[in-house]
Amino acid sequence: MTIRVVVADDQELVRSGFAMILGVQEDIEVVAEVGDGAAAVEAVARLAPDVALLDIRMPVLDGIEACRAISAGSACRTVMLTTFDSDEYVYEALHAGASGFLLKDVRRDDLVHAVRVVAAGESLLSPSVARRLIEEYTTATARPCLPADRLEVLTARERETLLHLGRGLSNAEIAASLVVSEHTVKSHVGNVLAKLGLRDRIQAVICAYETGLIAAGTPSGE
Repeated sequence: MTIRVVVADDQELVRSGFAMILGVQEDIEVVAEVGDGAAAVEAVARLAPDVALLDIRMPVLDGIEACRAISAGSACRTVMLTTFDSDEYVYEALHAGASGFLLKDVRRDDLVHAVRVVAAGESLLSPSVARRLIEEYTTATARPCLPADRLEVLTARERETLLHLGRGLSNAEIAASLVVSEHTVKSHVGNVLAKLGLRDRIQAVICAYETGLIAAGTPSGE
């Protein structure tokens, strides 16, 4: 199955570069390149793509509002492109329905991987985005840390799964790390969310930090 993608960024070189990288993949087709959020919403409504890459800062309609409109009016999943100039935009995008975040200096292979992951129905936070997002989140909101014993309801393998979620790994990456199938990982993720009363993977990332399972400032590879 071909993944249909709309690329929206007001910087022509960035937009065309992403489109070129994605367009040469056998399983990906770039159906539109647009330079503002309103054009992105129109392109999604007209072309019904699977994924929209949206720059957070765009003219006419910014990426947050475009994401909100796309999420409300279609089945298209969105990946936000950010330089992380202002983290509150990322929080707003979470509430608007974004399925993933990428820094604009993302590597070629990671961009392609992100589109495939999100098209498959998973959420995605790159490790660097996940780490900075939660550090800023916990600092900005001054929320107290959750008691570590909250995690006692989890099995050892479920704790490992939560640890990897906190580092921003996809189901496929978690499966490779734990040497299990993706189906098994999906079961573990579902159990983690249910046992901890979490709505989605993003809340699982926050929980991993607030319970101390991952210490703020810890490199994603540790």
